[in-house]
Amino acid sequence: MQALGAMDRIQLQQLADDLSRRYAEFQARRLNLDMTRGKPCAEQLALSNGLLEIADYRAADGTDCRNYGGLEGLPEARALFAELLEADVEEVLVGGNSSLAMMHDTIVQALLRPLPGASEPWRGTAPVRFLCPSPGYDRHFAICQYLGIEMIPVAINEEGPDMGEVERLAGGDSSIKGIWCVPKYSNPTGVTFADSVVERLATMPTAAADFRVFWDNAYAVHHLTGAPDRLANLMAACKRAGNDDRVFVFVSTSKISFAGAGVAAMASSAANLRWLKQGLSLQTIGPDKLNQLRHVRFFKDGEGIAAQMRRHAEILKPKFDRVEQVLAAELGERGSARWTKPRGGYFVSLDTCDGCAGEVVAMAAAAGVKLTAAGATFPGGKDPRDRNIRIAPSMPSLSEIGVAMELLAICVQRVAIRKLLD
Repeated sequence: MQALGAMDRIQLQQLADDLSRRYAEFQARRLNLDMTRGKPCAEQLALSNGLLEIADYRAADGTDCRNYGGLEGLPEARALFAELLEADVEEVLVGGNSSLAMMHDTIVQALLRPLPGASEPWRGTAPVRFLCPSPGYDRHFAICQYLGIEMIPVAINEEGPDMGEVERLAGGDSSIKGIWCVPKYSNPTGVTFADSVVERLATMPTAAADFRVFWDNAYAVHHLTGAPDRLANLMAACKRAGNDDRVFVFVSTSKISFAGAGVAAMASSAANLRWLKQGLSLQTIGPDKLNQLRHVRFFKDGEGIAAQMRRHAEILKPKFDRVEQVLAAELGERGSARWTKPRGGYFVSLDTCDGCAGEVVAMAAAAGVKLTAAGATFPGGKDPRDRNIRIAPSMPSLSEIGVAMELLAICVQRVAIRKLLD
């Protein structure tokens, strides 16, 4: 397969004509495929149908889970999540179904009330800024945008965020109050942070005494291979460095059990949890303990969750393999794109040539395949190089993924050739 850059204009035009013919054939099929988000498919959701059969409502200590109370979550639920979060039970708070809601509420509370170690709330500092490793998770960035927090993009490489830049920025600007991190099988790049990155996040000097790491470990157990990535424990590293209050860790079962009816949890220092519960006590008299109890009864322990995730991998791995197979066959050595080969998580990150992603996504949509909006993986939805496209293979069938990836590859090449011929 010849690289586009090695072709003369006649060869490029011939390839462009062939790609245009294939694209027209896709348009004639009137496709309607949606790959915009990383939703579990029906087969994955069915793995947790046993949750619907659990009718018990008494917790281990006799608590009637139908009633009010239990702001921190059921003791057995805290113990289960302590395994996932790699934290002590006393450091864990179990809530409702959404870890994103926990992140949002934690930031809102920090804007309104001083965090431990601070004399004033974040809102008392104008402006408030966050470091945003990019490409990253669009909903993290949306929280900042909604709350008026200025976002500073930081490059992410194969080891995690560019720590030289993170240290320079966080160490020199007291208005920088936090950093977003998806540290394992990162969204969308699939990167797992290196030990050195975890250590530097724990130990680096920060100009703001109330700087916090928002450690969204959404894919902690979402492995695609039999040799899972290992992620160093940031909470433990922060304790060793004497920065116990620096981190909030989040996790949920949203892609382990039911996406819309899972359980979320977080872990942090004793001081941070005391601070958080002051605000939480005004929002709720207690979380959905019945759902927490169902999950404890269903999974039992960490090994029960691990077994569930092996079943998920059996469904997901062939889909990620199909993405790789089609992109390799269609794009190969063309030089028009490069993409990740993740070992876990929910996404493949594809980079087109600079200035092409928006046009590629629009072209695919015009032929019936919807992808995540170009730029969505950057703060404000603006990719400065207009090249990143997030691919979410979980929801479609294998045959649909094959169709969608073939069309995507055609669009990538058509746009790249057009720019070369201009």
